[in-house]
Order: sequence, then C-alpha cells, then structure tokens
Amino acid sequence: MRKLLIGSSMLACLVVLGGWLSRPQPLPVRLLEVERGPVETLVANTRAGTLKSCRRSHLSFNVGGQVAELQIAEGQRVQAGQVLMRLRQDEQQARLQEAEARLEAQRNAREQRCQQAHLDRRDLDRLGQLADRKLVAADRLDQAETKANLAKLMCNASNVLIREADASLQLQRSLLEQTTLRAPFAGIVAEINGELGEFVTPSPPGIPTPPAVDLIDDSCLYVEAPIDEVDAARVRPGTAVRITLDAFRGQQFAGRVSRIAPYVRELEKQARTVDVEVRFDQPPANLVLLTGYSADVEILLEQRERALRIPTETLLEGQRVLRYDPSARVLREVAVQTGLSNWRWTEVLAGLDENARIVASLEQEGLKDTVSVIPVDATETRQ
Repeated sequence: MRKLLIGSSMLACLVVLGGWLSRPQPLPVRLLEVERGPVETLVANTRAGTLKSCRRSHLSFNVGGQVAELQIAEGQRVQAGQVLMRLRQDEQQARLQEAEARLEAQRNAREQRCQQAHLDRRDLDRLGQLADRKLVAADRLDQAETKANLAKLMCNASNVLIREADASLQLQRSLLEQTTLRAPFAGIVAEINGELGEFVTPSPPGIPTPPAVDLIDDSCLYVEAPIDEVDAARVRPGTAVRITLDAFRGQQFAGRVSRIAPYVRELEKQARTVDVEVRFDQPPANLVLLTGYSADVEILLEQRERALRIPTETLLEGQRVLRYDPSARVLREVAVQTGLSNWRWTEVLAGLDENARIVASLEQEGLKDTVSVIPVDATETRQ
C-alpha cells in the first residue's frame, strides 16, 4: 500500500512538472515608449522630380550660312547681349550697302523734284499776277498751273519712294542682324552645335534640330515634381516644402510651391499626376547646383510640434496597437484614435498615454492579444 502511495505521488509530480514545462514560454519583444514630438501631414512626389532653370533658351539662326565666328566655349558664362556666334556676312553686307545707296538716291531725287515744284509754283504765282493785268494769255496760265501741280505730285511721290527705300534698308539690316547670335540673358553655355566653317540651316517646320547654342540661366532654379492627382486639390501656392537632392544626400532645403499645373498628366491609365513647381526659399550658396539633378519634395500640409505620437508601422488594422501591460506581463490590443499621419509618425488623440510602452515592430511572429512577453529593450528613443 505504501509503495502505491509513493508511486501515485511521483506520478502526480511528473504530471505537474510536465504541465509546467509545456506551458507557453514568454516571447522576448522589443518595446518603445509613446512620446511627444512633431507630426506632419505630407504630400510627396510619386516619381523623381527634376531641378530646372527658370530660363533656358535653345538658340538657333533664322537664316542659313557658314559659321565665321565662334566666340564662346561650353561652360563659359556670358552676359546679356553678348555675341555668341556669327555667320559670314559678305553677301548681306553688300545688300545692305545697296539699300543704303538706294535710299540716298531717293532722297537726292526728292530734293530735286521738290525744288522744281517750288520753282514751278513761283512761276505760276508770277504769271497769275500778270494775268490779272491782262498781260498773259489764259492758256499759258493753264499750262503753268498744270506744270506746277504735276511737280507737286512728283515731290509727294518722292516721299513714298523714300519710305519704301527706308523699309528695304531696315529689312536688310534685320537680315544682317540675323546672322549674329546674341545671348538674350546672362547665363552659362551648356552646349554648342557648330564649328568654324560649318554650314548651318534653319530647322524645317515640324522637324526639330539641335540648337546652335543651349543657354541656361542658373541664377534662378526650381524643382518640378509630379504628385498624385488625389493630393493635388490639397496643395496651394505658397505651401512650405522640404527639398532633397540625390546629389547631396542628408541635406534638406526649404522651399515653397510656386505653381501647380492646370491639368492632369496621364502617363498611364492608373498613374495620373499633376506637376508642381517648387522654388527655393534661399538657394544654397555653397553648393553648385546643376540643371537636371534629380530631386524629391515633401509638401507640408499640416504640422503639430508636440503631438503624442507613435511610429506608423506599429499600427494594426482598425487603428489598434499592442500595448504592454507590466502588471500581467502580457500584451493588450487597444484601439487608438489617430490624427495627423505620415509614412513615419502617427498622432495619437486617445487610447494611449505618454510613456506607455507598445510593440516596436509587428514583424515578429506570435504577437497577439494577451500573449506573455519579456521586454528586451525597456525603452527606445526615436528621433
């Protein structure tokens, strides 16, 4: 009997020990404290934006000819009105001189005709006085009057011929000026297509050709970036923006929205975007910014400086989080009311208190309501 009691006791101990050993083990889990900090509602570009110049001209000649002067080099800075390139002008100079000579000849002819008209009018006046005294026949007076009127018409016609010759001269001057390519504004020469002695021709209608000179005004730069059509209605000119450039990683530049495109760009059926233009508040003076740099923008729609916040990645579906219950050493799934949100932070309006601890990452398996856990990191500070 005694052996039976001992065996029963040992069996009971083994059952208890087996149950204790087979119970679920607490999961080691990393926690973080709910904290206060800035939370922003942002709109970001859907594809990489581009740094562009406020003014960029693809300069070409309106007339064809042979390049006689090339006064610039790629990368050179030029001033407004500076000569960049010039074609041969021999033929055009000759035509200009011909037009100048024709104008001068017409002016001399007018002087002669108007002088003759003055003399004929004076003779008519003299014959009129004689006719009043019956000293001149009437037909002679008529002849003198006809001659004076005709001379006056010739004088007036000379003015028309002079205006015509002057217009021809201005045309030749304009054609001569078209053989010279000048900078319309101060900037930097990005590209030159043409060498000394080469022949250039103007672009045929509808057929684009490389410009003779590509001129960029790099004193004024902006970023053009596409945003989703859904977000476009919330963006206004003047809205603050953070600009980042791939060429200068880790640096941010302040800017503002300067323009919103008045139409939706449809690159694909499911990818419709609206282009926005962003100007720098203060262009970085210590950096060399090149037109064409890729850029990203974050448009700040709304911001709170000391909001109660949690990482957005810690939210479960249905606006819930896993909060650590230190008294029971288990996780509790609690509902929260959220406010402002972005890809990194979400504002908590209700459901959590400051310094409460929640699960830092939902990627770990086995995390659910009432599961026993062992905190690995008591707190984690995120900047």
